[in-house]
Amino acid sequence: MYCAVFFFGEGSFTILSSINSPKDLKQIPESQLPELSEEIRKKILAVVAKNGGHLASNLGVVELTIALHRVFSSPEDAIIFDVSHQCYAHKLLTGRYGQFDTLRKHGGISGFTRTQESEHDYFDNGHSSASVSQALGLLTAWNLQDKAGKVVAVIGDGALTGGMAFEALCHAGQLSKKLIVVLNDNQMSISPNNGSLSRYLSRLTMTRTYQTFRYRIDHLVDKLPNSERHLGKFIIRFKRALKGFLLSNNLFSDLGFEYVGPLDGHNIPELEQVFRRVRNLPKPVVVHVRTTKGKGYSPAENDPATFHGIGPFQISDGTFEKFDTLSFTESFSHALISLAEKNPHIAAITAAMAKGTGLDAFSRRFSERFFDVGIAEEHAVTFAGGLAAGGMVPVVAIYSTFIQRAVDQIIHDVALSSRGVVLCFDRAGVVPNDSETHQGLFDIALLRSVPNLTILAPASAKDLERCLAWAVELKKPVAIRYPKMSCPSETDAFASPVEIGRGLLVRAEDVVPTLAAEDVQKKVLFVTTGGFYTETVQAVRSLAMEEIYADIYSLRFIKPLDENYLVSLAEKYAAVVLAEDGVALGGVSEYIQNVLFSRGITNIAVKAFPDAFLSHGTRDEICSDAHMSPRDLAGAAKRLLQGVQDKNCLK
Repeated sequence: MYCAVFFFGEGSFTILSSINSPKDLKQIPESQLPELSEEIRKKILAVVAKNGGHLASNLGVVELTIALHRVFSSPEDAIIFDVSHQCYAHKLLTGRYGQFDTLRKHGGISGFTRTQESEHDYFDNGHSSASVSQALGLLTAWNLQDKAGKVVAVIGDGALTGGMAFEALCHAGQLSKKLIVVLNDNQMSISPNNGSLSRYLSRLTMTRTYQTFRYRIDHLVDKLPNSERHLGKFIIRFKRALKGFLLSNNLFSDLGFEYVGPLDGHNIPELEQVFRRVRNLPKPVVVHVRTTKGKGYSPAENDPATFHGIGPFQISDGTFEKFDTLSFTESFSHALISLAEKNPHIAAITAAMAKGTGLDAFSRRFSERFFDVGIAEEHAVTFAGGLAAGGMVPVVAIYSTFIQRAVDQIIHDVALSSRGVVLCFDRAGVVPNDSETHQGLFDIALLRSVPNLTILAPASAKDLERCLAWAVELKKPVAIRYPKMSCPSETDAFASPVEIGRGLLVRAEDVVPTLAAEDVQKKVLFVTTGGFYTETVQAVRSLAMEEIYADIYSLRFIKPLDENYLVSLAEKYAAVVLAEDGVALGGVSEYIQNVLFSRGITNIAVKAFPDAFLSHGTRDEICSDAHMSPRDLAGAAKRLLQGVQDKNCLK
């Protein structure tokens, strides 16, 4: 039934279009639920094929989401999705069918749960392993205020590799609140799950037998008079012994949870029956369901990692457009493999993002030196510090938005002891389409103040290659940040050897081919972080059309800076525009502005991102909303030059 989904095209959505809230869903006859499931998959597939988004995870939870909303009463009951990249069916069933075509588009609905979007979304989720903590806090608050309502946390098995989830599970067992945790087990996070937890979950296969027998015993005991007083201790001991026989060392039971499962996550009647049963349990419970990631669409079922997060594609065969230009991620991947071939001490680490960070190629080439630690950024960084202490050269590749979770480990376990760890922040700066939770705008401000840490921001593939080669030889903590985008065209400047604190000067005539060097009168200097080089080039070309000529000084080093060199360079220009793909507060532009001011250079404009969370859209749309487009950069330069002219006129 499901494998035919991709033949449907747009089609009609008779049942789905009639659902404006979970109350409508409850009125759908059980016999029509398989058809509704098909319609939901068809709608998700059609929209993601056009807009891009998270496909495999959403196709896998359709029946589970239907069952949850039929048993529980959102928003009076809270259903909290961990990461929330699997919330598309939830959105369709909570009144957002009419907006669903705008998914991930500028001004449209988000690809994640968003509190401003719906009363059915309790949290703005985009990072892993937080749902149990959120759910427990919400439930505790409701209990303290005598507010009725159930709270359900839906968490994937991959998210359980994050330590925060275990901290919350331990606390939930201690508080013994009536929390319901739905463990969605699909043997995947983004990359295939690794480690002992995944193997542990795979062993939980006999529990259905146990649970059936347990409920029969409970039902029988409840009918006996004074059973709690006379048989209580015996029954507890008997059930523990039975658990030990049928399921050795059930982690969740040991933490104080009831455990149910594993269940077929695509069997709606069975799911509904269990959810109705557990919603009235007097203690926390884990409901373990098994689902198939990519369910109903063969390309996604066969390759869930590729279809986890994907751009627009052809529904008929799952193909998507491939570009000839090299991305920064691909450039990093090639450069690291080349270095590892020469240096047997180089090891690579990622946190469940081997494909996204480009380390999947490294893992195939050097499997013994590749480590996927699961969704555990803190452990990844501290583990790298241990590798460095043992003589290895660890390279940790993590998205900028996720490295925020490991700031303490960078400071305490790497920088404090000056360990030779190379931290590579993919998707630094502006990140298109993935909502506020995924912007990589904070790493510079967060880490500039950390002693012993060098921060680099390469501007091109060749620049990244040189920076990475330099970093692995330094044997000290280094962070390298680069954006999610194609690499720009190379110039001769990018081939320059790495000098500590020095950036790269790109002349106007190098980016505007029609200019002749002897005709250029320098007026403006753009000082930019490497991830914002492309926008700065566009600004330079725009200014050149108005015969305003600007050079670019790309800050290869965010920290340390050769301040004397930068000051001597800035003194040669009538105006200096500082352009940074990071937040203004605490950023490198703020620091450079103070340095230049102290040396008497005052005709400066700072262009950096505002003190705000930026919504989803294309890179150009996000930059435009933040007044950081090439047009905005050029406008800042023109205003500075106009100010110079006005002063000269007054004289």
